[in-house]
Amino acid sequence: MKKLFAMLLITCASSLAMADAKIGSPAPDFSVVDATGKTHKLADYKGKYVVLEWYNKDCPYVRKHYDSKNMQKIQADMTAKNIVWLSVISSAPGKQGHLAAADAVKNAQKEGSKASAILLDEKGAMGKAYGAKTTPHMYLIDPQGVLRYNGAIDSNDSADPKTIATSENYIVRAVASAEKGEKIAKETSKPYGCSVKY
Repeated sequence: MKKLFAMLLITCASSLAMADAKIGSPAPDFSVVDATGKTHKLADYKGKYVVLEWYNKDCPYVRKHYDSKNMQKIQADMTAKNIVWLSVISSAPGKQGHLAAADAVKNAQKEGSKASAILLDEKGAMGKAYGAKTTPHMYLIDPQGVLRYNGAIDSNDSADPKTIATSENYIVRAVASAEKGEKIAKETSKPYGCSVKY
């Protein structure tokens, strides 16, 4: 009986650890080092919109958006408006998509990434706090630190880049609505892509 109770406690704790961050609630805080060695905390960005993008260089769904240059264009458009864009790598050492700091810098240059920073979440603490499930998985945090969007980058879960042009881009729409002070029509969606390799 004690063993069963202990197993239930562990299961509950694991479920809580992977609970989705809630729309309309304060976004989970984080303190994560980027590929250049700088520490980033959510509190650092009070007063700014923040986009979080979970990334795995080897995932075909990530490749869909990077090889087509779609992700870099969105990143550039956002950062030009003083929006902070953080690409997060939560792949554990030895798992697909993991990058050591120096390799992450080189990879970002190769990709032509326009992200504000590449965060290295090797232990998965940030990913699990947000409930990040896939690469890509997108989040929008408003200037007050409140989570406003959680889900897929767009409306087409194919890995084919040809679908991008006819897809509804959820993160772009969410940012546009938030900046206008409008209610975001689609605050959540089912994220698609490769599972985050914790």
